[in-house]
Amino acid sequence: MADKVNQTVIDTFRRESLLLDMLTFDDTISPGTGGSTLTYGYIQLLTPSTAAVRTINNEYTAGEAKRTKKTTDAIIFGGSFKVDRVIADTSGAVDEITFQLNEKIKAARNYFHELVINGQKATSGTGYINSTFDGLKKLITGTSNEITSAVDLSTSALVDANYNAFLDELDGFISALEGKPSVLMMNNKMLTKLRACARRAGYYASSRDEFGRTVETYNGIPMMDMGKYYDGTKTVDVVETSAASTSAYGETAIYAATLGLDAFHGISVDGSKMIKTYLPNLSEPGAVKTGEVEMIAGVALKNTNKAGVLKGIKIDPRTSG
Repeated sequence: MADKVNQTVIDTFRRESLLLDMLTFDDTISPGTGGSTLTYGYIQLLTPSTAAVRTINNEYTAGEAKRTKKTTDAIIFGGSFKVDRVIADTSGAVDEITFQLNEKIKAARNYFHELVINGQKATSGTGYINSTFDGLKKLITGTSNEITSAVDLSTSALVDANYNAFLDELDGFISALEGKPSVLMMNNKMLTKLRACARRAGYYASSRDEFGRTVETYNGIPMMDMGKYYDGTKTVDVVETSAASTSAYGETAIYAATLGLDAFHGISVDGSKMIKTYLPNLSEPGAVKTGEVEMIAGVALKNTNKAGVLKGIKIDPRTSG
């Protein structure tokens, strides 16, 4: 039974997250004997080498490729749940435990999505080590692949009028990246707008993958709704839309990334399962049993030219005074 439940947990992570299913994980982190960090280091090309012409009896002007050492961290995340043995016995042990496991899996999956986009690694303070990792929003800030949209899609009429201009803008953004991205990540409202634009231009397609999910694509690139994240008090979109006002549109973004070990990928611990479950043991004494779901993972962007963001996309109209 434990093995069966474990497999279900792993399958649910993949079934309900296109990103986790597509993402390659480099499982090479090894804390070592007595180690306490989960740091992943890599070398990033900072400035490429150049070539030039020289004249007879003159040397080339020296120019070297420059590289820099980067680090990121895997983090430990998940959660626990408690099941009263009476509830477990009267509702069916597997049913109640499976329900709690699935809800905890959803929370962990949504939290991972949140960190992939909005994570910011702490650099000081108590317990800052491995507190989180930098997400795409932080990693892309200040790069040439941070592009601001100039097209208005805030109403259906404007989608009709501007869909060609927006797709031209999106294609220009995609072409600015190094290679065709593996996935376009956005919120549901933006996905609805992009779907409408792609349909009008004939670049929309959908198919079912091996898990039975409907995968929508723009010009062959999967479009993913990154979903919502519950922070304990409220539920918000992982890729947020700013609030519209009398002076501002509601604006959002589309994140693009090439997935691979030389681009954007996951990191995890060497020699260990990335996802673990700890099931309540109903045969032991104690009225309340505890179960847990835990994941050890992070992300790394090795080439900043293989990820980008098209931000400031106007999808909600300004409010009337």
